[in-house]
Amino acid sequence: MTLSVMISTRGRIDDLRRTCRALLQFNPPPLEVLITMDGCTGDVVEAVKAELPEARLFVHPIGLGSVASRDRMIREARGDLVLALDDDSYPEQLDCIARIVPFFEQQPQLAVLHFPQRTDEYPQTLAQTKFGSEHLTRSFANSGAVLRRSTYLQLPGFESRFFHMYEEPDYALQCVAAGYDVVFSPVITIRHHYSGQARNEIRIHHRHARNEFWSTVMRCPFPFAIGVAAWRVFSQFRYACKRGWSWAIREPAWWWQALAGIPNCLRRRRPVSWGSYKRWLALP
Repeated sequence: MTLSVMISTRGRIDDLRRTCRALLQFNPPPLEVLITMDGCTGDVVEAVKAELPEARLFVHPIGLGSVASRDRMIREARGDLVLALDDDSYPEQLDCIARIVPFFEQQPQLAVLHFPQRTDEYPQTLAQTKFGSEHLTRSFANSGAVLRRSTYLQLPGFESRFFHMYEEPDYALQCVAAGYDVVFSPVITIRHHYSGQARNEIRIHHRHARNEFWSTVMRCPFPFAIGVAAWRVFSQFRYACKRGWSWAIREPAWWWQALAGIPNCLRRRRPVSWGSYKRWLALP
């Protein structure tokens, strides 16, 4: 089986350089590297073209978001498997491809394989040596996960209107409902430098909450969707209150976005069975 690497970036050229230096050391190397320059300035695009002439570049002059970028790259990839990375993350093991491929060869039901991360976001993980055992999960992180492309093409895939955030649990739900597995394995580790550039905590929270709500409308069967959606709104508001009054008073901002998107969600609605939805919810 062959493996492609995909990266979506929005102007973090120094982080991207460091990640690509790591990719060049892989043994064996990936089949190809796909990079989407999403909303990047012309000078950044030219710099990447000059430094990474062999990479397949996709340029979005106006940002379409990381979700749409990844969806396009998976569909355009030539590999059987696609390793999703952020511009600031990469596998620590140089023989990672040789370790990953056998999982998919031996487990035809495996749709997504993801890995523990040593990340600056959680400094205690930088020196961590034990990350638990292999197990099924209900989500994964696109900063370090391998997707089986043929499975992805059978399912709706990442919802591009999400723009950023929550495409992973939404896709994991699709996989579980279709009888596929999403598996966490410590077979390799991901070094995630977690750049603070272009990150806004409240905006990220609002997008995550809105997209979680939209996913519920699209995937959860009626009448259960009504109660689940209400719980999603309440739990996100409770989280905002824990972060302080400045978060709580801004919480309605995503409510109006979520309501405005309901007609589109209903048009794209592909509910799974309630049994599948409960099985997905029960996963860690």
